[in-house]
Amino acid sequence: MSAFRIVPAGDSAVIVEFEDRIDPAVNARVIALCDALQAAAIAGVRDVVPTFRSVAVYFDPLRTDYPGLLSRIETEGGCAWADGSRARTPIRIPVCYGGDFGPDLSQVAAFAHMSEGDVIALHSSRVYRVFMLGFVAGFAYMGIVDARIAVPRHSTPRVRVPLGSVGIAGVQTGIYPAETPGGWQLIGRTPVRPFDAARDEPFLMKAGDAVQFAPIDRAEYDRLR
Repeated sequence: MSAFRIVPAGDSAVIVEFEDRIDPAVNARVIALCDALQAAAIAGVRDVVPTFRSVAVYFDPLRTDYPGLLSRIETEGGCAWADGSRARTPIRIPVCYGGDFGPDLSQVAAFAHMSEGDVIALHSSRVYRVFMLGFVAGFAYMGIVDARIAVPRHSTPRVRVPLGSVGIAGVQTGIYPAETPGGWQLIGRTPVRPFDAARDEPFLMKAGDAVQFAPIDRAEYDRLR
């Protein structure tokens, strides 16, 4: 079993750090600890936020038993294994690959020394893990991308990336939930909104979820859109 450490982050937060790498097993411990702390409903704890390999615990220092919080984190952190490997039904994300929607698909294919069709097949054949959400509301960092198509992000980001764009950045893949600047390699676009404040549940994905992409043609994209 790997160790973890608790690092103070000011007077109202602590960071629980696990092994420093992008790894499903490490992230499973993170999600298990996050779930356990949220379920415990510890007095004074304001929020519990998972990342790739750490958990941030925000608390009210005037309402929280700090030694008790640390003790609970120690206990739950040491037990954060059992639920980490549970299977989740993949969320299906339809993607129209290539063309105007995927301006970097040809570059990814050249990097991989394969056809664009083979890149699409590789990207859509895997079930990806949502490691964390960040950057903007609803942006899910997913992995792990097949090494053959794990193209580094652009050295100079685009000023504007359209909503729904699907990209690759090294071993990660993701969907832009809003029109923002971005440097990922764009290979397609989905009509599905990762974040919609008008929905009962605004976030389509959360940390620990499983996701699989499904190729669609432009006609299907327009219909779903």
